[in-house]
Amino acid sequence: MIGAVDIGGTKIAVGMVDNSGTVLSQAQAPTDPDHYTSGIKSIADMLRETSQKAGVELTGIGIGSTGPVDPIRGEFGDVDFLPGWRGKSPVRDLEAIFNVRVALENDGDAAALAEAGWGAGRNRSRLIYVTVGTGIGGGIVLDGQLYRGVNGAHPEVGHHVVDPAGPECSCGFRGCWESLAAGPAMVAWIESHAPAAYLHRPGVTAKRICELAQEGDDVALQAVEHEAYYLGLGLANLINLFTPDAIVLSGSVMKSAPLFLDRIREVIRRGCRFVPAEKTQLTLASLGDDTNLIGAARVWHYRFGQGT
Repeated sequence: MIGAVDIGGTKIAVGMVDNSGTVLSQAQAPTDPDHYTSGIKSIADMLRETSQKAGVELTGIGIGSTGPVDPIRGEFGDVDFLPGWRGKSPVRDLEAIFNVRVALENDGDAAALAEAGWGAGRNRSRLIYVTVGTGIGGGIVLDGQLYRGVNGAHPEVGHHVVDPAGPECSCGFRGCWESLAAGPAMVAWIESHAPAAYLHRPGVTAKRICELAQEGDDVALQAVEHEAYYLGLGLANLINLFTPDAIVLSGSVMKSAPLFLDRIREVIRRGCRFVPAEKTQLTLASLGDDTNLIGAARVWHYRFGQGT
């Protein structure tokens, strides 16, 4: 029975996950970005609470966390929005508290492992998981193994450049995929292209743009077309580079996937002539709102159990 810990910029979720990937109990609390010690205490308290609620004994802990982490050392890297957690080791600290083995991965890698092991990518040896929401992230599983870069680094799929004349991004480039195809890119397009008298401009969100597009709003449909085009470009790049068996799409923007998929597939067909792109299955994540918790548990199984 694995204690799953999902650490995000605004909240921490904890749950008990069994060997089939079912979440038996869960709890959550706000993230304190400046105080690591209180954060670890909160995680430990929730692990005890959820194990008691599920009536199970904790046998291991898996962690999926936002931001750069060192999965080998079990430490946080330079996480901009968790300044008090930088360099700290939740693996060491939770092992000391519970006397069980603990594993840590980036949350995109954790979700990729979850979909590869228990979700839409099951039995697919080459899988890329892409989540599209406030940003774009993901993870890559090749021949059943999580792909790591030099020093165990996590590849930032959202920060490859698709238009060098595009908007500035915090990564240091202009026109990276995230800056053009994440949810805020749709909002930015509305703010810069919608007519001055457009009634829905004030306070518009990516979710609202998708709702308006579903209602037939012309301006929202143009924003969706722009979004789908750039999503297609980035996915076409991934297919050209990796020719995977499947790409699994997730995230808040993909909750409105029917608005985007036809245009995405059109862009892929046009730009992937030299690889068998038709063999890459483009599919939606299947684990729902619990993907991150299930992914955190899968991290433990991948590291200490039977892997993917």
